Amino acid sequence: MKITRITLFLLLFFLTSLGWAYDIAGVSLPDKQRVSDESTELMLNGAGVRSKFFFKIYVAGLYLAQPMDSLQAIEQNRGPKRVAMHFLYDKVEKKKLDDGWWDGFKANLSSEAFTRLQPQIETFVGFFKDAHKGDRIWLDYLPGTGTVVSVNGERVGAIPGDQFYPALLRIWLGEKPVTSSLKKAMLGSD
Repeated sequence: MKITRITLFLLLFFLTSLGWAYDIAGVSLPDKQRVSDESTELMLNGAGVRSKFFFKIYVAGLYLAQPMDSLQAIEQNRGPKRVAMHFLYDKVEKKKLDDGWWDGFKANLSSEAFTRLQPQIETFVGFFKDAHKGDRIWLDYLPGTGTVVSVNGERVGAIPGDQFYPALLRIWLGEKPVTSSLKKAMLGSD
């Protein structure tokens, strides 16, 4: 059977208009999302699994307006962004989650930046409770608003300004990420 260019074009157009989802560790991440009604549609830049001691803790996906493969490029882009976390582990206690946030910030910020952002980090850490299998956390950057945290679709708090979100991204994409394989996956280079 011979496929003409027009048939091929129509087939590709139909398939791309359906939207795709990226499946990883049993979690389906949509290929496109909006962080607010007014925002630009974001595309899944990359996603991977956060593992610790052979246990899969969560799937993390990075959504950007256009594909980017470095932290520097992402930080220079002032548009909306999202890190979507989908928990796989039965229960991550608040204390362990809090320790993970603090360790991630400390490992990836200079002591000066860490000290300057410490009040915002304390506020941010206060937004969380125990995380259970199936929980979804969205960490959004909205220009003019700042960092918005939602848990299972419900907004739980915000950190105003544009200084906090780049520090938050460093937990996954900085020089000492939670795992290097997750960093590569989120940057789309895995």
